[in-house]
Amino acid sequence: MAKNNGAELVFCPLGGVGEIGMNFALYGFGPKGRRKWIVVDVGVTFPDANLPGVDLILPDTRFVESEADNIVGIIITHAHEDHYGALLDIWPRIRKKVWMTPFSHGLLLAKKQMDGGPEIPVEIFRAGERFEVGPFDIEAIGVTHSIPEPVSLAIRTPVGTVIHTGDWKIDPAPTIGERIDEARFKALGEEGVTALVCDSTNALREGDSPSEEEVGEGLRGVIEAAAGRVAITTFSSNVGRIRSIMLAARDAGRQVLVLGSSLKRVINVATELGYLEGLPEVVSEDEYGYIPRENLVILCTGSQGEPRAALAKLARDEMRNVALTPGDTVVYSSRVIPGNEKAILETKNLLIEQGIKIIEDGDALVHVSGHPRRNELRKMYEWTKPRVLVPVHGEAAHLVAHGALGLECGIPEVAQVRNGDMIRLAPGPAEIVDQVPFGRIFKDGRLIGSEDEMGIKDRRKLSYVGHVAVNVVLDDRHEIAGDPDVVAIGVARTDARGEDMEDLMLDAAIGAIESIPRARRKDLDLVAEAVRRAVRAAANEAWGKKPIVTVFVTR
Repeated sequence: MAKNNGAELVFCPLGGVGEIGMNFALYGFGPKGRRKWIVVDVGVTFPDANLPGVDLILPDTRFVESEADNIVGIIITHAHEDHYGALLDIWPRIRKKVWMTPFSHGLLLAKKQMDGGPEIPVEIFRAGERFEVGPFDIEAIGVTHSIPEPVSLAIRTPVGTVIHTGDWKIDPAPTIGERIDEARFKALGEEGVTALVCDSTNALREGDSPSEEEVGEGLRGVIEAAAGRVAITTFSSNVGRIRSIMLAARDAGRQVLVLGSSLKRVINVATELGYLEGLPEVVSEDEYGYIPRENLVILCTGSQGEPRAALAKLARDEMRNVALTPGDTVVYSSRVIPGNEKAILETKNLLIEQGIKIIEDGDALVHVSGHPRRNELRKMYEWTKPRVLVPVHGEAAHLVAHGALGLECGIPEVAQVRNGDMIRLAPGPAEIVDQVPFGRIFKDGRLIGSEDEMGIKDRRKLSYVGHVAVNVVLDDRHEIAGDPDVVAIGVARTDARGEDMEDLMLDAAIGAIESIPRARRKDLDLVAEAVRRAVRAAANEAWGKKPIVTVFVTR
């Protein structure tokens, strides 16, 4: 690759920096105005109750679309939803070749088969391989994380090399895959690393992460000590944990039943790629009634309290062939994703009411995060010796703590960036050189758009105050032709005195029309606005809330 005059290496996150999830990063190389770009990861995040009806939150791609001719490829570090979950929806806006590992590709095909989506041209790579994407020389470095085939990327350009860690940790005894490729990181450190763009998720946690092997031992201890059935819920994509659970069940002399479509989909892909070899076959739901309680482990979805997941259905006793009974145990082999606390607690309370014992991280070693704690971060700094540290993947508290740790460990420069910041990494000192559009768009049913385009603001308001529709008919002399029709949805039925709210609003509508001189009633918009205001005021006086009011006036 020949050097270009004035060429710069820049980094620009559009998601995942200043927040957990929705990871989406851009690297650019070339002179300003003539840069070529790669996209690293295309993730989603999930809506809360403040976004009623929304299915997924996606990164705003306005900047990427404006640079579409200069995008040379998309690289996926691993197949967690917050790193690849937006690919099927966002790809039609970019339409460039995607590089991903076999497991990530397998999950993408399974997702496409279930949800539909475009035909995406994919180039398969594996850890340890090097490939070129436009002016970028990419090397995939094997790491450990809570999913098969995660990689960090060494991104080489004529002006410098960046290591983009993706999600990683140091696991001395993973149950699937190889250990982190320490030798490659050290070799890159000797070669010279301009910048380390590094996962901050656990930057507030001191020490080292336990190994997946230790978690497997903890799970086996829980299973062996349990008198009845054991149901274990975990993240569907955590194939290492799925393997740990199946091994623990086998060693404790129990059979495994799998509940939940996303788990079954991941297990199918993992089995095809050889990650679950040597394990006994799972049993079917039809066999459930014939297996003694003390001989069964149920592996199920629902660790985040999802109402339609298998664990929530078990908690509500809504499954056709499977049920839990007093004395059984439920194990949460997972962490709580912020925002899901209430839903998880509701499911736990339903289980406790049934006389079921709950075990979670803290009661026993039944979960470990897939992200590096502070000692692991220190090791990464030692291996790679970067000139610049750029903390990513985290909220402000994580990013600032990570940056302080980097300075404490002697990294010369720490660059704090947030979504939308474009930072020049080389040549010269790291410096924010531009701001680009960023934000969120929403997948809502079959459509994708902004909050305004999807009507989410009005929908949110409707969920708080309801809607009133008023239909007014005026005759040819601009008198009211019969009482207006009033239909209220999501509005209190009666006021504090027991009077019908629709009647109160109807009286207000009639009063508003009659207060307008007949000559001015020719202006139907004027009549509609007067009625709207009067109905809202009447509702507010009686109820203390102002509903959304739609008025139709016809002659």
